[in-house]
Amino acid sequence: MGTDEDVTDEGEGSPTDRTREELRKTKERLGEGAGKAVEEFDESVVDLLSWLLDTETRARIFVYLREHPNSTSEEVADGTGLYPSTVREALAELHEEGKVERGKRESAGAGNNPYEYEAIAPSELVQGVVGEVQAELNTVFNLDSRLGGESAEGDSEPVTISVEGDEVDGEADADSEDEAEEADADEDGTDGA
Repeated sequence: MGTDEDVTDEGEGSPTDRTREELRKTKERLGEGAGKAVEEFDESVVDLLSWLLDTETRARIFVYLREHPNSTSEEVADGTGLYPSTVREALAELHEEGKVERGKRESAGAGNNPYEYEAIAPSELVQGVVGEVQAELNTVFNLDSRLGGESAEGDSEPVTISVEGDEVDGEADADSEDEAEEADADEDGTDGA
């Protein structure tokens, strides 16, 4: 006859218990992997934004403000681990460039009402950068004419960059539909009306 110890071993070794234990271990591994994936994704986003915003510091501030809108410079410094003076300087630059918006924090009591900052939408950031890149490419393209030489092309602005995507207010979709109708009309030889 078996002992109580034998019964306990059989219960722990049952297929259901082994499956539960495997699921628990798998869940732990997935949790660890997900945390690492999110961290690597965040670093990739910061790297890309560093290129768009000129520095990693500004990119970290932008990401923090997207995650925590209406934050003060002190809250940004605490959340990013950056020096408060560095954050204040970067926020002033980003605000001047129109990449973050700011307003006074309302408080019921008397005292200091610090600025709250909010980063613009990434789509707006990309639109601004596209315009800058387009202007720089056109400058390079027209370098010969600027230096007094002859240009192979007669166009003064030959490079045009367009970005398509969903806009928050839906304006891009309406513009795209209008452009598509005009293109169809041109192909058909009709006036699109």
